Amino acid sequence: MRTTRVITAVALAASGLLAGAPGAAAGSTGLSSARAATASFHDVSAAVAAGWDIDLHDVNGIDCIASPQGGMGIHYVNGPLVGDGAVDATTPEAVIYQPMPDGSLKLVAVEYVVLRADWDAAHSAPPSLFGQQFGLVLAGNRYGLPDFYELHAWIWRNNPAGMFEDWNPNVTCP
Repeated sequence: MRTTRVITAVALAASGLLAGAPGAAAGSTGLSSARAATASFHDVSAAVAAGWDIDLHDVNGIDCIASPQGGMGIHYVNGPLVGDGAVDATTPEAVIYQPMPDGSLKLVAVEYVVLRADWDAAHSAPPSLFGQQFGLVLAGNRYGLPDFYELHAWIWRNNPAGMFEDWNPNVTCP
């Protein structure tokens, strides 16, 4: 059922049915505001209740995203935010959890995502937040998404590779 919601949210976002007026990268830009806005999401049920209810899987059905460079973890996504064409520090499109040995989930990071077509329709440069330019992930990616811009912020777990790097060597997947 969650996979169906992911596909539906992505399809709606890509078609523009969820898109509101494109927003600028303005708004609250401090890391402290991102922490304050997501502090209650240490309890994953609070994130789900607040709309971050899509447990994202890649095209192979994997939900805990990892690579040789480290892990990201499990992404809980707010579908309507992905399709709104906006970037705001207080409303990350995804909150990311590391699975713990006891089966619990630990909040480790947030991710900001905006579909390239939505952003580029109203902006001449890629989005940025926290003084960081978003990376571009092209279609044909492991998530089955159209081109999108993304930025990770490891606000709840130290990342020795850097606060805004995609992969965290301290995060593992089972």
